[in-house]
Amino acid sequence: MTGRRYRVIGLARAGSQWFRDLGRWSSNAALPIEFVRCVAVEELRARLASGQPFSAVVVDGGLGGVDRDLVDRAHEAGAALLVVDDGRRHLDWGGLGADAVLPESLDRATMLAALTARAPAIEGPDVAPGVRQAPPPAGWRGRLVAVTGPGGGGSSTVAMALAQGLAAEARHRGLVVLADLALHADLGLLHDADDVVPGLQELVEAHRTATPGIPEIRGFAFEVVDRGYDLVLGLRRHRDWPVLRPRAVQAALDGLLRSYRLVVADVDDDLEGDDEVGSVEVEERNVLARTACARADLVVVCGPPSVRGLRRLVLALDELHRSGVGADRLLPVITRAPRRPRARAEVAAALGTVLGDLDRQLARDLPSPVQLPERRHLDQLHRLAAPLPGALVDPITRAVDAWLDDAPLVPAGLDALEPAAVVAGSLGAWTDDDAADL
Repeated sequence: MTGRRYRVIGLARAGSQWFRDLGRWSSNAALPIEFVRCVAVEELRARLASGQPFSAVVVDGGLGGVDRDLVDRAHEAGAALLVVDDGRRHLDWGGLGADAVLPESLDRATMLAALTARAPAIEGPDVAPGVRQAPPPAGWRGRLVAVTGPGGGGSSTVAMALAQGLAAEARHRGLVVLADLALHADLGLLHDADDVVPGLQELVEAHRTATPGIPEIRGFAFEVVDRGYDLVLGLRRHRDWPVLRPRAVQAALDGLLRSYRLVVADVDDDLEGDDEVGSVEVEERNVLARTACARADLVVVCGPPSVRGLRRLVLALDELHRSGVGADRLLPVITRAPRRPRARAEVAAALGTVLGDLDRQLARDLPSPVQLPERRHLDQLHRLAAPLPGALVDPITRAVDAWLDDAPLVPAGLDALEPAAVVAGSLGAWTDDDAADL
C-alpha cells in the first residue's frame, strides 16, 4: 500500500453503501485516508472554504446540489472532485470538470487507485490549498462587447443600436446576439416581448450541470426580425439573482461566445465584490456585471452630458479601470449629446478634465467619446421593436467596428500547445550567410 495519506471529504444520500464503506475503511486503516462526512451541500461548501487542506471531495452524483459551481469550489480548495455515479442523472461529469467518475459499487482498490492518480497527498497539517482550474472546452470563440453605464443613461438603447448595426453587416448576419445581463432587466420590455421564458435563468441553469450544444444554446434566444439580431431575455425579477451561480454564469457566457460571432451584453455598472466591500453576497449579486466586464473584449460606457451624468460616467470608467479593464478596452459614449460641434467639443473637454482630476493617466489613454444625439419617439420604436434610426446606430457601430478591425477575431480557449498555421513569408528568410554570422 502507498505510504501517502489523504484527507477526503464526502457527501452522499442517506443509506449509501459506498459512503459507509469509506468511513469503515478510514476507521480500520484499510485505506490511508482521513474521512470527513458531510450531511448537506452547504456544509461541504463551508468546509472547503475553511482553509483546511483536502485531497479529494467524493460526492454522490445523484444529489441535485452537485453541479459546476461545486466542482469549481473543490478545485479552488486544491482538492480533486470524484463523483460516484449511479447513472440516474445522465450528466457529462468530465465536461463539468470532475476529475474521475467512480461506480456505485465502489471497492477499496478502485478508491485507492483514484486517489493515487488524481488527488494530492496531505504531507502535514500546514499544507496550503492550491488552485486547480478545469480548462474551458477548446475551440473558437466570438467577441464580447459589454455596454454599461449609470441608470437612465441610455445604455440599453445603445446596446440595441450596436447590436442592430453589427447585425446589418453581411459578415455578422445571423451571428449577433443581444444578452440582457442587468439585474433590473428591461430589454424584454423595450422589445415588447410577449414571452418571458426561456431566458437568462434557463440558459444559466442549462450550463450548471452540462455543456449544451450550439443549437440548444441558440434555442434560448428570440429572433428580433426587424433588427437582425437574437435576444436573450434577462431576469424576470431582480430578486432572482441568487439562482445565478458564478461558475454556471461563466459557462453560460462562454456558451454564447461559442454560438455567436458577436455577443452584445447590457450590464449594470456596479462591480463591487468581496475585495471592495467585504461581502461575498454583494459579489454574487454582481456576478453578471463582474463576469461580463472581466471577459469583455470591449466595454462601452454610456452617460448623458449633464453634470450628474458626466460625474457618474467618470466614476463608472474609474471603477472599471480599477477592476482591471485597461483603457484600450474602454469606449466612452455620450448619450443625448448636443448637435452643435462646439457644444460637443465642450462636453468632451469637460469629460477629460473631470476624469483627469481622478486618474490623469486614464484620461490620456482613453479614446475620444462617441457622441449620440437625442432622438424623439424612441418609446414607440421600442414598443414596435422597429429598427432604430441611423443617427443612433451608425456612430457607435463605426466606432466598435474600427476597434474590432484593429483587434481581429482569433480563436480563444485553445490549448497553448495546439499548433498554429504559419503564413508564408511571416518567418522571414534564412541564408547561409546568416548562419556564418552566428
